[in-house]
Amino acid sequence: QVQLVESGGGSVQAGGSLRLSCAASGYFDRDNCMGWFRQIPGKEREAVAAVGVGGRTTYADSVKDRFTISRDSARATLYLQMNSLKPEDTATYYCAAVPTALPHYFLLRRDKYEYWGRGTQVTVS
Repeated sequence: QVQLVESGGGSVQAGGSLRLSCAASGYFDRDNCMGWFRQIPGKEREAVAAVGVGGRTTYADSVKDRFTISRDSARATLYLQMNSLKPEDTATYYCAAVPTALPHYFLLRRDKYEYWGRGTQVTVS
């Protein structure tokens, strides 16, 4: 069982930056795949970024070159550095994990993840 707790959300002006953190507890090893997803009311949860086996990362086109995902395996913590934020980045951001080594092309598939945090709100105005 894995528990995920997000933090670091808040309100920021357009062009600003935020850094989200996700602390994982329970069974966790470096082969776990982890990702960030986001959702606004009335819309489906969408992938933002993910990190897989060997630290290989992938990003949604909408956040490429602005967001950076990273993982501190020793501390079992996932990060999302968000720069050049836009109003359309406003959403609740969720951390997700799965205790398997997903193929790279599955990393942004939300149906492949088993564990989810409760989310942290990001508001860009």
